[in-house]
Amino acid sequence: MLSSLPMLQRSCVSAFIGLSVLLYGAEAADGRQAAPAAAEAAPVIPDGKEITTIEVIATGYTAGVESTGKRPGHPQYGITYSGVKVKRGRLSTIAADPKVFPIGTLLYIPDYGYGVVADTGSAIKGKRIDLYFDTIKQVYDQWGKRKVQVKVLKKGNGKLSQAWLNSVNEALAVSHSIPQAYLES
Repeated sequence: MLSSLPMLQRSCVSAFIGLSVLLYGAEAADGRQAAPAAAEAAPVIPDGKEITTIEVIATGYTAGVESTGKRPGHPQYGITYSGVKVKRGRLSTIAADPKVFPIGTLLYIPDYGYGVVADTGSAIKGKRIDLYFDTIKQVYDQWGKRKVQVKVLKKGNGKLSQAWLNSVNEALAVSHSIPQAYLES
């Protein structure tokens, strides 16, 4: 269909389709719903800093009993190892092996978005990460288990605060990229 249009019109139609998919999401080739537009933003690379890319196996988890052994009402339900609340947002909480990615490490995960290491897991050892989702259905429909190339934007120092997480999410809501100051702090 597109091949019958003049070149300029084909380019415009293709750009419109690409923008629509980015803004509104689309069904992936395997039938799963594509990630929301916020997860598709390209990472901001800190000025003059070389970005490390590491291949990992990424799975998904929830705050529920199937992932954590805790049920709603438990005093630690939804609380990560670092003490912050689990969150799926513009900057989401993820679990990792702190020997590979210390708490507070800021990653960009293709098809998921920005993640900060806030949690650990008994099965998350070596080059494995666990991405937070609100529901089990989202874990299966939107992610599953994948090999991905993550970008390490900032290595953590072993600490993370709720105030920092909230502040970065607020900044991302405005600029759609992590401000340089957060990558240097």
